[in-house]
Amino acid sequence: MGKVRHSNFSRNPGCAVEAAISLIDGKWKCVIIFHLMEEEVLRFNEIRRRIPGVTQRMLTNQLRDLEADGLIERKVYAQVPPKVEYSLSELGRSLQPILLALKDWGDTHIGLFGKPHASADAA
Repeated sequence: MGKVRHSNFSRNPGCAVEAAISLIDGKWKCVIIFHLMEEEVLRFNEIRRRIPGVTQRMLTNQLRDLEADGLIERKVYAQVPPKVEYSLSELGRSLQPILLALKDWGDTHIGLFGKPHASADAA
């Protein structure tokens, strides 16, 4: 029997920030959404090539979660071999200004990546 899937919308968040973060809390979810913002429609292997650090299983799980929460849409074509395309839903597209702001912040502070924390220097 397969794992029971649940939507993040079924949780009772403590605040609006918690509610928003709960939808994009997976390690690769924001990255997937960002790539779909750039290309609009991508197939599974196209997404995987753009995110070299993600495993096939993790990408599948993250895509399922995003679809279950209504952030992306999955279109399956009845052909052999099967063709599946992913795109952002209207709800997913509404995250664009947030992710672009996050990207700008990351571009500004990219030098912090991989550096030890100040508290580690004091030790």
